[in-house]
Amino acid sequence: PHREAQRRPPGPGDKAAGRSVMSSLARLATCNLNQWAMDFRGNLERIEASIREAKAAGCTFRTGPELEVTGYSCEDSFLEADTLAHAWESLAALLASDLTDGILCDIGMPVMHRNVSYNCRVVLLNRRVVGVRPKVCLANDGNYREMRYFTPWFIDPTSPGYGALEQYYLPRIVRELTGQRTVPIGIFAVAALDTALAFETCEELFTPLAPHIALSLDGVEIIANGSGSHHQLRKLQTRIDLVRGATAKAGGVYLYANQKGCDGGRLYFDGCAMAWVNGECVAQGSQFEGLDEVEVVVATVSLSDVRAFRASFIARSSQAASAASIPRVEVDFALTLPYADQLCSAPSRPSPPRLHSAMEEIALGPSGWLWDYLRRSGQRGYFLPLSGGADSSSTAALVAVMCQRVVEELGAGSERSRSRVLADVRRVTKRADYTPPDWRDLCGKVLVTCYMASEFSGAETRARAALLAEQIGCLHTSISIDGMRSAVCETFAAMEVHSGGVRSEAVRRRPEMKTKPRDYAELTQNLALQNIQARSRMVMAYFMAQLMPWATDGDETTAGGSLLVLGSANVDE
Repeated sequence: PHREAQRRPPGPGDKAAGRSVMSSLARLATCNLNQWAMDFRGNLERIEASIREAKAAGCTFRTGPELEVTGYSCEDSFLEADTLAHAWESLAALLASDLTDGILCDIGMPVMHRNVSYNCRVVLLNRRVVGVRPKVCLANDGNYREMRYFTPWFIDPTSPGYGALEQYYLPRIVRELTGQRTVPIGIFAVAALDTALAFETCEELFTPLAPHIALSLDGVEIIANGSGSHHQLRKLQTRIDLVRGATAKAGGVYLYANQKGCDGGRLYFDGCAMAWVNGECVAQGSQFEGLDEVEVVVATVSLSDVRAFRASFIARSSQAASAASIPRVEVDFALTLPYADQLCSAPSRPSPPRLHSAMEEIALGPSGWLWDYLRRSGQRGYFLPLSGGADSSSTAALVAVMCQRVVEELGAGSERSRSRVLADVRRVTKRADYTPPDWRDLCGKVLVTCYMASEFSGAETRARAALLAEQIGCLHTSISIDGMRSAVCETFAAMEVHSGGVRSEAVRRRPEMKTKPRDYAELTQNLALQNIQARSRMVMAYFMAQLMPWATDGDETTAGGSLLVLGSANVDE
């Protein structure tokens, strides 16, 4: 559901009362969307839902995450023509409906221009395309590989501003709907009847010469940032500092949108859509909480406050007076509220941004990823070799947190979210009428653990594994891998030597585990036997993951299925 910062009407004697009534108030929307790579139908449904909610809240502008039409993590599918074609089909579906009537919409999708692929924002209004804004600075470090798929928009350093606009030839499916042949492509500001609005995309905010600097100096009052920023411990603080700094120095309104959840890859996008005005946070969405796939964040902002802030900063005004001009694309549309609505409205009140503790981030980020990956994988749950050590125990605890969050959403989520989550639970568990009575019962349906003992295992680790499994309610089992290890050793001992000048009777055939190896030869034996244990556990884990639903379902369901194997430490496990 949409979230709006607390608002209050001006009261008698309120010094801000006159300013609030006479100011130019605009109601704007940003959002967190849980998109999925290449899920064009589902992604479009979530985009449509966010626009509907923004319109229902009285907003005149809506921005969304980076590459929201396709999903961010499409990887090499971005290099396929079909991906771009399906993206335009999704955009055409938006234009064919009444969703863009009376609201300016900023949509993230890939676009090919002159046989070059760009990561773009496509701006829509009243069933027409306003323009295409390509990304200037691509993320290409850490987990990001955008320059494998896209090209940065070229800006001639000798040109003032961001250079002249080019003409983009719309695909036939859009031409036939809008009657437009071409639209502007490049770096531009949308010139509405009452303000100017422009765009940044994710990485551009992080750069030393971020576009918002030149845009704000040229009089752009509202900047929207559609982002695809993944969770990294304490990274949200960096984002907040950057947005706060951008609006505290330059003034203005800054809307930040992000994906939220796992969209098919190894990354978890941690949402936290925000609205800032003049260095203060006036609305903030969740970073992890809730499992709703659509979260719209609404803020009512005063453009008069922006103008007053900038005009009173004389040094900033001196720079703005000689700033290069950014190309404008004019629209016959007002972003501010009608005068009658302004009389009964007030700007969203600022409040300090909310931040989770590091421990909360560790619990909420991975557990959210686990749920998204499971519900979209078509599998029955997770299988975890539970050794009783810190690594596997932490992994089990994260699955338990996932189950807690699912059951909590079923009780406290929005009607849409409760319906979606319950359908996901029933599809995962293959039980058409199942409603989990508590999170432990759900954990027993979606998590199987196994203590894989060997002759070197101790009673303490076995007891710890059993105790943790009991506490979280999962299905816990145990096996001995000694037979597998012995079988491998016997197979090695039965080796025959046929050539190479080595006599078969001279070959050593019985490696032994040494508590304190004295030389490299004894260490080599230890490593070989330890590796057999690790590989035996791995093979058995995949074998059990395939069969455990079949082995344990009983009469509750005969739908079959298999489990996803969780690795709790290194690749050996």
